[in-house]
Amino acid sequence: MTELELTVEVAAPPDTIFRAMTDWERQSEWVFGTRVCVVEGDGKSVGSEIDARTFGVSDRMRITRWDPPHAVEVLHLGRVVRGTGVFAVRGSRFVWTERLDVPFFYPLVKPLFVLMLRRSLQRFARFAEEYR
Repeated sequence: MTELELTVEVAAPPDTIFRAMTDWERQSEWVFGTRVCVVEGDGKSVGSEIDARTFGVSDRMRITRWDPPHAVEVLHLGRVVRGTGVFAVRGSRFVWTERLDVPFFYPLVKPLFVLMLRRSLQRFARFAEEYR
């Protein structure tokens, strides 16, 4: 299992940051190369499921913790992506943590994966600051 934690400062109130980070249908506006949709439930409660497709790879997730405006935790259910993910709000910071069982080729793609996450966080800060 590997753990990644990335943080970005956001010039927005915690409630706005939380609403922006859990607006699944608009996640493609800030997560690089990804389209997200709610596939079960309302997307705003424990047990709801969402599917994120990044470059054609499905990452189905079940919400296991819903604590507005502080955090949402998911369990990755896919074949390629397995583990847990947390979006958290700490004051004016958005913290993205992933604890993943990674495939054997992960060391080869890790630099690109981390770069994509960093760029996504930069885009998220702008997205959340303008979120309506």
